[in-house]
Amino acid sequence: MNWQWELCWVCADWAPVSLGGHKVYGVFIAPGMGLRWNDAKGTAVDDQAEGQYWVINGHHYNDGCCFDYGNAETDSCDDGDGTMETTYYGNSLGWYHGAEPGPWVMTDQENNLVGCVNPDPDDRYCPTLEPITWRFVTAMADGEPHHWRSMAGNAQEGELAVLYDGMRIQNDRSSYDPMRKQGAILLGNGGDNSNGSSGTFYEAAMTAAGTFPSQETNQAIQANIVAARYDVP
Repeated sequence: MNWQWELCWVCADWAPVSLGGHKVYGVFIAPGMGLRWNDAKGTAVDDQAEGQYWVINGHHYNDGCCFDYGNAETDSCDDGDGTMETTYYGNSLGWYHGAEPGPWVMTDQENNLVGCVNPDPDDRYCPTLEPITWRFVTAMADGEPHHWRSMAGNAQEGELAVLYDGMRIQNDRSSYDPMRKQGAILLGNGGDNSNGSSGTFYEAAMTAAGTFPSQETNQAIQANIVAARYDVP
């Protein structure tokens, strides 16, 4: 795979955890770091459906833009509203957000970290978006024509909660319906290579283009993650 690192060094032992009783390592991302694969094949483009999940450290985050995983621009530039669709984790107050101080699970749809869609397009507060306190977090972002959904939960126990399930942003100033996804895959940075974020990544996956996972499928993935027994070493 032709991964493009945004920083030429990485310390492989910064994020040790236990998985199934065995010591393993995550990817520790500090400001200035990130990676992307701009020539990915089989990922969703334009308004095709997709699903994606990741497991991350719920205690490592900041308000920088943007700790993301998912579908992004193939030219590493901001190509406008709706040209990316990723999971996001952090406590940035610059776009949509929940109850302070955060952090929150949201989606990055380019030029917007989106946690909900309100009747008033200028209202970017999501009252049901609660701050995350878990050490290990499972987060999911699924999108299809006219519709997106985000889910999250404790990666060590329990089921996922639905954070948002509904229509895309609708107003005269934005272009999120239809989406214009491009199909690159990024981790730890924004679609335009913004690299001011912090976070720790453990695992992730993305569906084939045209696949919108059901909530039942997402809950089955969460059950497998819980069964893997994430823990601190």
